[in-house]
Amino acid sequence: MHEFLQRRGELWLEMLRRLGASLIFLGQALLQRPRFSTGFPLLMRQLYAIGFMSLSIIVVSGLFIGMVLGLQGYNILVTYGSEQALGTMVSLTLLRELGPVVTGLLFAGRAGSALTAEIGLMKATEQLSSMEMIGVDPLRQVVAPRFWAGFISMPLLALIFSAVGILGGKMVGVDWLGVDEGSFWNHMQSSVEFRHDILNGALKSLVFG
Repeated sequence: MHEFLQRRGELWLEMLRRLGASLIFLGQALLQRPRFSTGFPLLMRQLYAIGFMSLSIIVVSGLFIGMVLGLQGYNILVTYGSEQALGTMVSLTLLRELGPVVTGLLFAGRAGSALTAEIGLMKATEQLSSMEMIGVDPLRQVVAPRFWAGFISMPLLALIFSAVGILGGKMVGVDWLGVDEGSFWNHMQSSVEFRHDILNGALKSLVFG
């Protein structure tokens, strides 16, 4: 029993140690803002590699998810004679919940794994140690530009995902199933609020980023 409790205690202490190290690393990355003279070109390069290069998968996924939402939402709403509210359902679902969550998953799968592999390779080949030897801070030079690029890209990608998804829902609902286009957009505009829907969705995507 004593050995069991000891092993469990060591396991929990190790988990707490790793959690603390991760939080310290996150805090250091937040504080290490890239210098404008040297860090801005690095930041722009990472914005292109992380944000712009993720646009294709974001747009394609958003379009098809919006089309699925439009189709399934229409099948549910038409039962109650409320198919004109399809725009409300598609837009709120994407802006509030689905957009930030799916964008975060796609971003982690596409950009997150690539960044992890890149930094891991730099660590394995001792490039980070070489930077420290010549007086260059790896946190500021390597981690900070990638961190802030992801922080900036995530809300923009989430908004693009939601906008393309709404367009996909409109294509299915209006162009295919015959929902009135004016009702689709009017219901959406009357239901979506900038502060509670768009801004909250952007803040959620920041956390995921």
